[in-house]
Formats: sequence, structure tokens, C-alpha cells
Amino acid sequence: MTIDIREAYRRALEDFGALVHRIAPGQWENPTPCADWDVRTLVNHVVNESLSVPGLLAGRSAAEVGPAFEGDLLGDDPLKAFDAAAAAAAHAVGDDGSLARVVRLSFGDVTAAEYVTELFADALIHTWDLARAIGADERLDPELVEACAAWFADAEDDYRRAGVIGDPHPAPAGADLQGRLLAAWGRSG
Repeated sequence: MTIDIREAYRRALEDFGALVHRIAPGQWENPTPCADWDVRTLVNHVVNESLSVPGLLAGRSAAEVGPAFEGDLLGDDPLKAFDAAAAAAAHAVGDDGSLARVVRLSFGDVTAAEYVTELFADALIHTWDLARAIGADERLDPELVEACAAWFADAEDDYRRAGVIGDPHPAPAGADLQGRLLAAWGRSG
């Protein structure tokens, strides 16, 4: 990966956040490309992940961190909830700690570098999901798409076996890298 993974994650989270701030009042219930998720559920998911980042990077396990962030985390002010969670995650990822340290996730231990890469990929793909759901520009940052595609080429089989992504869709003829990446993640568009 040519871009620092911490920078890639921060940029993907910022792009997602820019779309969160564009959600119109009547769009929170719009369906998303994520099966059974509306816009509010999608944003809540990203907030949940973001709130978990500081504790997980500090050495707490997913079992210890997870219960604190269940349910509706958006409350009456989803924008404020997102902004606070994203700032906490970006701060935790941006510290001087080693990306080689161990992060204890629900499915096993991974390096902090792998964990941040997974966060980055999730934020990037969900940025497209949110753009599609609210009718915004669906073009993702090409540098981030390239970085995600390079990582996902090796991670796709593991993600599919774990059941955390949908079945791949055939990429349209002549699809660019973004189109091929989205198809691999089970998105059609």
C-alpha cells in the first residue's frame, strides 16, 4: 500500500462524514445497499466502529469494548454523534503507537495495522453505500480505491468465508477499478 494506512482511514472517515452532513431530514430511513440497513443504521454502524477504536487500540478486547456501544448511538443529534466518534477514532489511530501491536477482535487477534486497514476498507465501501442511499456523487477517492483494492485482493477470500460481505456481483463490462472493487464487495452499481 503506497499510502499510510492511518492517513487512508482518516480520509475515508472524513469522506463518509462529509456525506453524513449532507443527509436531509427525510433521508435517514432511505434503504442502503447494505441488506436490511437504512441510512440511520449504516451511520450508527460506523459510529459504533469509531467509538470502539480507542479502546481496542489501547489493548482492551472486543468483548470488553463492544457492550458499551450497542443500540442507538446517534440519539437526537446524529451529526454530533458521528463527529465525536470520528474524532475519537482519528485521534486514536493517529497516535504514535505501533501498528504492530495486537488488537483483540471478536474473531481473533490481529495487528493494529490490519485492524486499521479493515476499518479503512469498511469506511470506504460504506461511503459509497451512503452516497447511493442519499443520491450523492458516488465517486470515491481514486487513491483510496487503489489502496483498498490492493489490500482486498488478498483479503477477499477470508472476508467471504467469514460471511462479513455479500456474494460478489459480476462487474459491468469495462468497469473501472472502483466498479470492480464494489462488485467484489457484493455491490452492484
